[in-house]
Amino acid sequence: MAAIASHFFAYVSRLRWIKRWGLMRNAIEENVATHSWEVATLAHALAIIRNHRFNGTVNADRIAAAALYHDATEVITGDMPTPVKYHSRVMREAFGDIEHKAEAELLALLPEDLQGPFAPYLQESKLASEEKELIKAADRLSAWLKCQAEIRAGNQEFGPAASQIRIRLEQDGLPEVQYFLEVFAPSYDQPLDNLLGD
Repeated sequence: MAAIASHFFAYVSRLRWIKRWGLMRNAIEENVATHSWEVATLAHALAIIRNHRFNGTVNADRIAAAALYHDATEVITGDMPTPVKYHSRVMREAFGDIEHKAEAELLALLPEDLQGPFAPYLQESKLASEEKELIKAADRLSAWLKCQAEIRAGNQEFGPAASQIRIRLEQDGLPEVQYFLEVFAPSYDQPLDNLLGD
């Protein structure tokens, strides 16, 4: 029996053409595919830190895979800036509904027998609360690191966003995030030659 063609991965690969931070002047362009990779690596790191430093029991590999797809719906919806998305309860609910419909639409692009196995990665509602928490923390951490890079590049437009995101990271109170901020984040300020050791 011949396999039926699926457009799923060709469609998702177009995340590289969707720019982030569309309402702000960017010194360093960022697209959703690059952001998703960074969130996946950060989420994986936070999960490992939780397990090895703070007695957690989360599946770091599953979290990394889910984080790779965390913004996949933006191939349909585009990147909605956070201030717009969370402007009001009505906006958040409306956009949440659009995201759920986009999740279902993406899932439907897969062959029917693969939809079940992919559902936990494409549908946020299928993730456990700890998984969602770490992916959201990684997403926030990625946004803060982006703001810091823009500020280092002389773009002060990202100053207020950096402050707001840092406050939120502190308020969340996740020990693995604080560990990352203390141990790994300072190196992002260093030039390449300093990163290779003594």
